[in-house]
Amino acid sequence: MRASQPLPRLWLTTDERLGGGLIDAVLRLPDGAGIVFRHYSLGEKGRRALFDRVRKAAPTALLLLAGPAELAQAWGADGSHGPGRGQGLRSAPVHDQAEIRAAERAGAALLFLSPVYATRSHPDARLLGLARFAWLARRTHLPVIALGGMDEARGRRLASFGAYGWAAIDAWGAA
Repeated sequence: MRASQPLPRLWLTTDERLGGGLIDAVLRLPDGAGIVFRHYSLGEKGRRALFDRVRKAAPTALLLLAGPAELAQAWGADGSHGPGRGQGLRSAPVHDQAEIRAAERAGAALLFLSPVYATRSHPDARLLGLARFAWLARRTHLPVIALGGMDEARGRRLASFGAYGWAAIDAWGAA
């Protein structure tokens, strides 16, 4: 991460369902946005090639690679996303207070708290809803990014419930 760059408040979380529209979604991001690059189903060569295309399309975005910190560093990512420890900027996916505490102990700089609303990514997941999201978000000193069924209007609303920002897949994929 560039030393003077603040943590983004708007994020694109990538996955395979963006298909050929991934680069278009990346290009829709405002300056200063962040990207969590996932695409777990691809083999290493294909995943790396797509990661490099995303980096080229969004040279000013904060780009985190989902996976081990060592791999993120080797690929030239700005940081890594996932549970556990590692060097450099780390974000962590969290769903409850125990995971929040584990992420804090592991040195995460940013939390992605989900799912707030119904989401196609995890259709059967237990939803947090506004009250539980607010309760959890206010129990950490770390910035919390709302994830799960998010769009711009919901992101604005969740700011008053303790969200530092929001992340989405479908909201950025739509034309």
